[in-house]
Amino acid sequence: MKNKVKYLYQLADKAGMSTKTARKYLKSAVLPSQCQTIHDWPTHPDAFVQDWPWIEDFLKNNSGLESKSLFEALQREYPGKYQDGQLRTFQRRVKQWKALCGPGQEVFFPQIYKPGQWCESDFTRMKKLGITICGVPFNHMLYHFVLCLSNWETVTVCFSESYESLSAGIQNALWKLGGIPRYHKTDNLTCAVNKVGSPEEFTANYQGLARHYGFESCKTQPRHPNENGDIEQRHHRLKNAIEQALILRGSRDFNSRADYEDFLEKLLEQLNSGRTKLQAEELKALRQLPTRRHEDFTRDKCRVGQFCTIRVLKNSYSLHSRLIGEKVDVRIYAEHIEAWYAQRRIEILPRLRGENGHYINYRHVIDTLVRKPGAFENYRYKDDMFPTSQFRIAYDILRRQHGIKQANKQYLKILELSAKENQTAVNEALRFLINHADGIDFDTVEQTVKSEQQSPAVTDIYIGDIDLDSYDYLLESAEALLV
Repeated sequence: MKNKVKYLYQLADKAGMSTKTARKYLKSAVLPSQCQTIHDWPTHPDAFVQDWPWIEDFLKNNSGLESKSLFEALQREYPGKYQDGQLRTFQRRVKQWKALCGPGQEVFFPQIYKPGQWCESDFTRMKKLGITICGVPFNHMLYHFVLCLSNWETVTVCFSESYESLSAGIQNALWKLGGIPRYHKTDNLTCAVNKVGSPEEFTANYQGLARHYGFESCKTQPRHPNENGDIEQRHHRLKNAIEQALILRGSRDFNSRADYEDFLEKLLEQLNSGRTKLQAEELKALRQLPTRRHEDFTRDKCRVGQFCTIRVLKNSYSLHSRLIGEKVDVRIYAEHIEAWYAQRRIEILPRLRGENGHYINYRHVIDTLVRKPGAFENYRYKDDMFPTSQFRIAYDILRRQHGIKQANKQYLKILELSAKENQTAVNEALRFLINHADGIDFDTVEQTVKSEQQSPAVTDIYIGDIDLDSYDYLLESAEALLV
């Protein structure tokens, strides 16, 4: 620039400075940025210098200690020496010490993925989104599967972190994808990973699933979910996408589970539509699927006990009394249980969640219970003997009319009629008699059912508009009394 101008003031004007300043820089032959003095001296005296060895000792031996808690301990150690207004200064001082002398922090390492190599999956709970089915809260989970390179994802609705849910979820994902990645990573799921110290890293069921599809199993370290970072991040983004879609939809209520699953399917199709280029690369590298799916269930053998029940996964289920003493094969699926005997499926039962629950079908025990009505009053599974609310109301009416002993006999006969005839017909007969008859007994119920008389439809309840003038009158009367 110096060679392009004739006078120094022109040079200074182009640089945006005075002639005097330009002359100074030209004589020194040093750039302005190089003339700045590094500020390495304190502007204020260190108020904590006397007690810093005591503070530093705490910081070295207690890495999780917060600055505020340490400052409060310092105030207790030296009463009146330090004021609350010095907290912010103390926090800056501790922050500087941690950056210069503290322990190193955990480092996150970005990964480079090759097409068709890595996939990750995990379960995530959906309770916070407030999904309802016909107004009833739908407390469920999603099994979430993601390809790490393209972020192609899919989900399966489930209700527990069981092996059966994992098996169904990953197989649904692989068959929908149309191929198999080389590696599948999860966190320390109890349904797939054995406890620390076990000779086998993964459970036998999960190993069988991996062998069937030919993928290599990987897991994160205990209490390190960040190592499964792709799926963890997709959890957050998917839930946010669902939340936004629900807001646009204008309702979180669905007519059925199928409607909700269709909603998820359409949303995922939309999300995956922007990943088609990378997904195509992944599809070229995926390995071929086997000729058939792996079993979506686990097997067990149970003996039917004298209570007419079997014990499966710490829950009790009833089977027909004629099977007492026999061994049955049990197939445990994600949402139901099948009982097999002599190569025949004899029962399909809903799978219970948690422990020490019970599912007792009155049809399995009613033939014996009718002969032993005295056992009904204190029967452990008595609550399961009321298939609908109408049966429960009828039982309460019978107790008031006939007393406990006679009511039990009458009710068990009604229950037997329901098992042999038609539960819906008996339920409608009970509804009619509860609302229109003076009393209930077995003979009346039986006649009503066998007459095949059409019960009147459920009465619609109409609640008219509330007249708010009455509330105004009450308020005016209250004010008058106060005056």
